[in-house]
Amino acid sequence: MQQNKIKNISKIITLLKKEVKDFDNPVVSKIGEIQKDPFKVLISCILSLRTQDRTTGPVSLKLFQVADTPKKLAKMPLKKIQNIIRPVNYYITKSKRIKEIAKNIIKKYDGKVPNNFDELMKLKGVGKKTAAITMVYGHQKSDYIPVDVHVHVISNRLGWIKTKNAEQTMDELMRIVPRKYWGDLNDLFVLHGQNVCVTMSPICSKCIIRQLCPRIGVARSR
Repeated sequence: MQQNKIKNISKIITLLKKEVKDFDNPVVSKIGEIQKDPFKVLISCILSLRTQDRTTGPVSLKLFQVADTPKKLAKMPLKKIQNIIRPVNYYITKSKRIKEIAKNIIKKYDGKVPNNFDELMKLKGVGKKTAAITMVYGHQKSDYIPVDVHVHVISNRLGWIKTKNAEQTMDELMRIVPRKYWGDLNDLFVLHGQNVCVTMSPICSKCIIRQLCPRIGVARSR
């Protein structure tokens, strides 16, 4: 069974790579590719929580135009941060969070975003997903599989795993997915999830991997 899952993973990754060529990359990975700055990846990831990419991208870039380092962000008045990031959901909470993170990076890590997963997790407001994204897209280390709602939902629909939350999903995927695919999995599943395998009523009729998917838990599709 485990061997069959691994073969299935290989086929699905190959097909999804063909499918997503026409889709825009997720905003956080795009920022990582262009900026190669773990601080910007970390902050944009926090801003992206429960917010769509089309909002997160412009807001993140606007913020980085005036505060592109922990020192600059830590010194910025809270009201000014809030005015800039107002379009994202929970902007008041997020403004306090990113300012506190900037201060802690200066105080505890000499102004540099830690390149250690466990150290990242010590920053208030940073969970497994954000820590993994910062490691993968900020520090360019493919040692983790970031898991958002799309990765969680699709992995369970495919029957690769049976988990209740994103943290469990990350652990299980890192256990069964060959390491050579770790660097691709998040981007592929996020793009596939945003455009085809949406959380509510997936577009199965246009899915490139529909013949390989048991559609576990799918009650309604198009």
